[in-house]
Amino acid sequence: MLLCCATFPLIWVGGLVTTTEAGMAVPDWPTTYGYNMFLYPWQTWMFGPWEHGHRLLGSVSGLLSIALCVTLWLYDDRRYARWLGVATLIAVIAQGVLGGLRVQLDQNTLAMIHGCTGPAFFALTAVMATITSRWWREAATQPRGEDHARIMPLGATTSLLAFLQLTLGAQLRHVPVDASPGSFRAMVLLHLMLAVVLALYVGMLVVRTLRAGRGERLLTRPAHRLAMLFTLQLVLGTGAWVLNYQWPQWLGEHAWNAAHTNVQEGLPQVMVTTAHMAVGSLILVNAVLLTIRSARLLRRPAGHSTTAGSIGLGVAV
Repeated sequence: MLLCCATFPLIWVGGLVTTTEAGMAVPDWPTTYGYNMFLYPWQTWMFGPWEHGHRLLGSVSGLLSIALCVTLWLYDDRRYARWLGVATLIAVIAQGVLGGLRVQLDQNTLAMIHGCTGPAFFALTAVMATITSRWWREAATQPRGEDHARIMPLGATTSLLAFLQLTLGAQLRHVPVDASPGSFRAMVLLHLMLAVVLALYVGMLVVRTLRAGRGERLLTRPAHRLAMLFTLQLVLGTGAWVLNYQWPQWLGEHAWNAAHTNVQEGLPQVMVTTAHMAVGSLILVNAVLLTIRSARLLRRPAGHSTTAGSIGLGVAV
């Protein structure tokens, strides 16, 4: 839980780095202006570039991933949990190296990939928090409901669509300076079309979960959150477009629109655009939670009495 909670601020600050175009504010890595990252004067970075704070938060997630991996191998007898802990550690190391290479090579493509894999790691930490919970172990001995089988495939598809939408959003946030207007319009149109498809799947997933998961709070709560987050995301997406690119041209004749002026990297633009990215990550996480929790509640054949400690990855996840 601590690792999962520490990763979300990391994603938020990473979004601020991109929004304020501060990805190269610190030109060296793993040092910071020649200092050891952890010894860089705090009086300077406290109100300085977001990039250094992003690195420190990444180090916190890395240390927590190490602690989680070691704890699983010492105290958890489930093989799949141990290896998922190893996968979490490898993922956070890869994410850190990817961010470092982005600085050393000054590659916009690496920045885009780094922005896509961050939410995926956040979803992985949510999975780890779930499979190490008391509920996950107790659910192994409880009766299963066949209705939960209808949630899992829909949740998996919604998770995939949410990740694809985040990937398209990362491309829009890292558009090359030499990109043609036509390619930008194509990406925007695809982003909007996928948003419509995702809205349909989120709606179906929420309705199906509330019907099939009645009485199971660990299913209904993520469903309610998913509905609220997606509604908020639509508002933030509209706000991000207006603050970055102005109102649609067909509204230009109105006086209130003519008085609106975009301020590059102004506080409203920075916060709304970053929030749009961060809420997208929360949508992905809640869709993933619905998927794995519904999978855990599937009915097993009669007489099956596998204990929590011996459940394989295929059955558990």
